[in-house]
Amino acid sequence: MQHRLLRSFSFRLAFTYMTLFGASVLLLLWFIYWSTAAYMSRQADATIAAEITGLAERYDMDGLGGLIEVINERLSRKPTGSSIYLLTTAINTRIAGNLNRWPATPAGKDGWLNFRLENAGHNKKEIHLARARSFTLTGNFHLLVGRDIYELEETQQRIIRTLIVGFAITLVLGGVGGFVLSRRVMKRLEAINTTSREIINGDLSRRIMMQHSGDEFDSLAGNLNTMLDRIEELMEGVRRVSDSIAHDLRTPLARLRNRLELLRTEQEKTRQDPTLTEQAMNDADGLLKTFNALLRIARIETRQHREAFSETDMGALLHDVVELYEPLAEEKDQSLRLQVDTSVYMQGDRDLLFQAMTNLLDNAIKYTPQQGQIDITLGQQAGCGVISIADSGPGIPEDERQSVFQRFYRLEKSRTTPGSGLGLSLVAAVAGIHGMTLKLEDNQPGLRVRCEFPITRATNINES
Repeated sequence: MQHRLLRSFSFRLAFTYMTLFGASVLLLLWFIYWSTAAYMSRQADATIAAEITGLAERYDMDGLGGLIEVINERLSRKPTGSSIYLLTTAINTRIAGNLNRWPATPAGKDGWLNFRLENAGHNKKEIHLARARSFTLTGNFHLLVGRDIYELEETQQRIIRTLIVGFAITLVLGGVGGFVLSRRVMKRLEAINTTSREIINGDLSRRIMMQHSGDEFDSLAGNLNTMLDRIEELMEGVRRVSDSIAHDLRTPLARLRNRLELLRTEQEKTRQDPTLTEQAMNDADGLLKTFNALLRIARIETRQHREAFSETDMGALLHDVVELYEPLAEEKDQSLRLQVDTSVYMQGDRDLLFQAMTNLLDNAIKYTPQQGQIDITLGQQAGCGVISIADSGPGIPEDERQSVFQRFYRLEKSRTTPGSGLGLSLVAAVAGIHGMTLKLEDNQPGLRVRCEFPITRATNINES
């Protein structure tokens, strides 16, 4: 179930939306960080620039002594503050400030210096980052004013961690939301698929359940139900017409055959040649078989209830089928072999299953040449029963293997050989109501018909 969910279109759609939404959130968070960090950096630079301007003005007004007094006063007010001052001579000899020496880091083109500040922090054992700007006073004195940006860096790192956690939470919530949404969509789609499979299996009365929520799924279910109503109505109309034709024509054909039989009897009494009468009777018999097959297929396809279903031993059924057709195979000098390794049981109508197997074996004998080989096997594979009927006849071209299950379809376009093209159609109808899967395969040479069906139990034939 989880594997199907991950491969579903709804999950891929939700994942795509989550990816786009996550990218949008990531872009928004990056903009927030960029604007916040840049604003904080600009504020720090503006503070440093304002201090330099103030100290330069004080130097111009009160000279070197006034400047030293202001620096010492500011440092005494906040001896452990983040402000950095250093006043030196032309040869970088320290005059005042809280730095011991001029930083070794060269200034940039804009005059700013970024350097490491050793022995910083409350315990004087930490190394902080500092940012400062140098200024040359008249008299060739150098003034360095800056700030310890450790708190600024910490604040920026905290913002980054917060944004990462927020982005992760967004992805998790988006993933959970997409998963829940996908499950809901998949549940609605699975309900439609389940109903569709039941309709495919022959229950045309089934309809898709609606939740009356007025959403797109209800609209889709309503349209599909309307379409199914129309299809059922049309198919029922066609079936009624077919059944009516078959019923209406079968009766006069039966009467015609009876009269032909009476005519043949009269001809035999009067010693006339009954050949033409017998040919007409054979034609009538063929027509009656065709109509009977049509009616039987129609009854099978419209069967909704399964009162005749019971646990059927498929091994015993195949033994009966082979025993019935052994004389016909012997007449053509064909080798007919049955191999049953496991006694397989399934729920089904034994009469219908017997008819389907006889049709398949009859076709195999009919199209297998003299001294040909026909093998019938029954086994179990992957929890399913498997019946294989393989012959050494001409086989069926691959592009026509699905068409042969259609009514009246025949490989021989001239239709000169006996038959109506309904045998495999009846097999397909029986397979449909029993949940069997029919596959036509190449036997090299010949044809192999493979029937897979659900089983109720299986026992080894050697067991009691």
